[in-house]
Amino acid sequence: MKSRSILLAICAFLLIVATLQGQSSQPDALPSAPSEAKEKTAPQAQQPTPIPSPPPESPTRDKSQDSSETPAANDKAESAAPADRSIEPDSAKAGDRRPAGPDDESISTIRRTVNEVNVVFTVTDKHGHYVKDLKKNDFKILDDSKPASDISSFRAETDLPLNVGLLIDASNSVRDRFKFEQESAIEFLNQTVRRKYDHAFVVGFDVTPEVTQDFTDDTEALSTGVRMLRPGGGTALYDALYFACRDKLLKVPHTGPVRKAVILLSDGDDNQSHVTREEAIEMAQRAEVIVYTISTNLSGAGSHGDKVLQRIADATGGRAYIPFQLTEVANAFAAIQEELRSQYAISYKPAEFRADGRYRTIEILAQEKGLHVRSRRGYYAPSQ
Repeated sequence: MKSRSILLAICAFLLIVATLQGQSSQPDALPSAPSEAKEKTAPQAQQPTPIPSPPPESPTRDKSQDSSETPAANDKAESAAPADRSIEPDSAKAGDRRPAGPDDESISTIRRTVNEVNVVFTVTDKHGHYVKDLKKNDFKILDDSKPASDISSFRAETDLPLNVGLLIDASNSVRDRFKFEQESAIEFLNQTVRRKYDHAFVVGFDVTPEVTQDFTDDTEALSTGVRMLRPGGGTALYDALYFACRDKLLKVPHTGPVRKAVILLSDGDDNQSHVTREEAIEMAQRAEVIVYTISTNLSGAGSHGDKVLQRIADATGGRAYIPFQLTEVANAFAAIQEELRSQYAISYKPAEFRADGRYRTIEILAQEKGLHVRSRRGYYAPSQ
């Protein structure tokens, strides 16, 4: 009996030992150490440093795109002629914004200065008729009063594609004749803009420029853009011209040579602009834009506004039209249309050219006496 009690005690002891060994083999239920928890957690991807956007410019109303810009007096535009061209590699164009290291040339910008000036001009005889059959040797070019070193191309541009901006004064001062001016402008667009070839845009202006139709070859859309305009407010003529040249004609992409022109319909009286008349002219010259002006003053007395319009046209190689009665506004549009189809284009290399940002004069002389050449008077050389 005593031996049986001892045997049972031994069995009980062995059972307890086995139970304790089984518990010690279970995984630890306590939380892991902080260092171990970090090792088991996948590291988060490092966020790229955002590239700051350029400061926004003052908004300009654009009914065709709902976005545009208002000119500012201290804006700097790149020089138009001779061209200072920037070539970006595909990686930069595709949005590769990696910081460029010392040996990283994948997103570098290659800049080269092309010392070639492009000029569009017209030639008239002593009766004011257009002369359209002249050759390269019929002209002499003076750049900064020195003969051009080389003429690389010359052609009569009766069919060169047009990029045209129609700027219409929609201030209170033209309210009484606004409807007729609208219809004359629409007729001009219908007769001038060729589908799949030319492009035009419409800007109305009072205190601010307002794009009612952006670049298109659709004359119906352009007509709608003109009819959307309503007169009212002050006149910021210089701002409107500056805006049309800088934000539209200077930036428009094109694959070949084009003629760029602005048709400005106004009384010439500016009372709201932030830029000056000369700053607006300078921007037109930088964008290689010819400005044609049509005065809405019907007094025929040579007002101050007419002189302003004359100055703008002369400085850019255009022509100022001063109608004496309302019906002559349509005739002015017709005359501009004829001139746009009666022009020459010449490309030349200046002598002793320097990329110093300085204004250089242009003078094109016809070898035959009695012929008058009209072109822009100069350009701004690019800066280094």
